[in-house]
Amino acid sequence: MIDSSGNGRYDVLAVETRGLRGPRILESSGIPLHYDNQTVFRERIALDRADANILRDEITIIDHAFTHPWTVTRSYRRLSDPTWIEDVCAENNNYVFIGHDSYFLSPDGYLMPTRKDQRPPDLRNFERAEK
Repeated sequence: MIDSSGNGRYDVLAVETRGLRGPRILESSGIPLHYDNQTVFRERIALDRADANILRDEITIIDHAFTHPWTVTRSYRRLSDPTWIEDVCAENNNYVFIGHDSYFLSPDGYLMPTRKDQRPPDLRNFERAEK
């Protein structure tokens, strides 16, 4: 917790996350993070000073796959009457990792590439299903 204004009240939550297991991708675009698993995520989370209904999250990612740290700010608006939905990541995870590559599993069950010019996976060790 940080008192950024010096008024004696904590107003910023600073979080650093390390030790995530890989392989990992940055977002749905399929950008892979480095395979050394040394990624560091630093976040600064605080309410907007002008509008207390807006939460700002400044995220900095430090990873050997990048030439320099990457920072993005996400903003979230507080809803006065929210609808709460439970979402378990494991159920909706459509990514498949084979070796050092990630693929997207389409709704019809086919592996799709996650980046341009990605080679198909090596399926020599899988039995072919007879139709």
